[in-house]
Amino acid sequence: MPAIRHRSAVLSGVLALAVAATAAACGGDDKPKSANGLEKSEITVGTMPVGDTAPLQLAISKGLFKAEGLTVKTRVIAGGQVAIPQLKGGQLDISFTNYVSLFSAAAKNDFKPRIVAEAFQSGPKTHVLLVPKDSNIRSVKDLAGKKIGVNTKRNVSTLLVRAAAKPNGVELDEEKNFVEIPPPQMEVALKNKSVDAVQAIEPFGTQMQSAIGARVLADLSSGPTADFPIAGYASTDQFVTKNPKTVAAFQRAMAKAQAMAADRKIVQDVLPTYSKGITAQIASTMNFGSYPTSLSDTRLQRVADVMQQFGYITSRLEVKPLLVTGS
Repeated sequence: MPAIRHRSAVLSGVLALAVAATAAACGGDDKPKSANGLEKSEITVGTMPVGDTAPLQLAISKGLFKAEGLTVKTRVIAGGQVAIPQLKGGQLDISFTNYVSLFSAAAKNDFKPRIVAEAFQSGPKTHVLLVPKDSNIRSVKDLAGKKIGVNTKRNVSTLLVRAAAKPNGVELDEEKNFVEIPPPQMEVALKNKSVDAVQAIEPFGTQMQSAIGARVLADLSSGPTADFPIAGYASTDQFVTKNPKTVAAFQRAMAKAQAMAADRKIVQDVLPTYSKGITAQIASTMNFGSYPTSLSDTRLQRVADVMQQFGYITSRLEVKPLLVTGS
């Protein structure tokens, strides 16, 4: 009997060691680690079917994320404002979002977003005000009291419109003058005149001009908002802190993709593959801005300062602490 008990004790010890070794191999928290040491090898990224997100699609189609050991799954969102609660709730790990929505959330102090990459900077006619071809609205001054379609309120779309209207003596109200319309539905809204004008982003602006003869009332990417930083990719402070290697891998892949997007032909070719209804013809004639390859607090501070000017935030917001640099 003592021999049997001895063998049983030895066997129990061996099994305990085996279980401990298995737990150690799994990292002790049931979270599989990628072969190259990323904390998380698969992430969900929020995106929109617009020209601004072409580099994200390039990074996926060209295998730039894969080369970093990262699998990126995308989820289409209606606008930057929608991304904020999904980031906070963990449905998205990283998301494309406009800076106005992002900085508005940061100013409330209940959410600390972290910007991991820049996405898009405006260029001539990348953001325009369109009216029906037979509209009696002839200048920005005529927008007083009118209804303007935007993808979401209190974001970069409304900021650009208000920045263009104010020098012309027109004060626009976020609730009274703006109507939320998803970009793909703006053509119908303009055609049936449910709104007087729309703030269009590319490629939808070019598409509406081509399809229904929509007329450009104002180029919102000119004057005081020329070369304006529009959007970037953001995460939460919690995700960035827990997954620094994963974030760095995302940044490296995006930097390469943003650099590739400097070639207009490359963007033209990828755009119809993810933006429903955008043909190769539209892609070849639409207007493009630029795709920054690095984060710049000086560039992005400009957005926060204009936001303060128009009352989107009540005091100056320092942008630099929100940037994830050094990757």
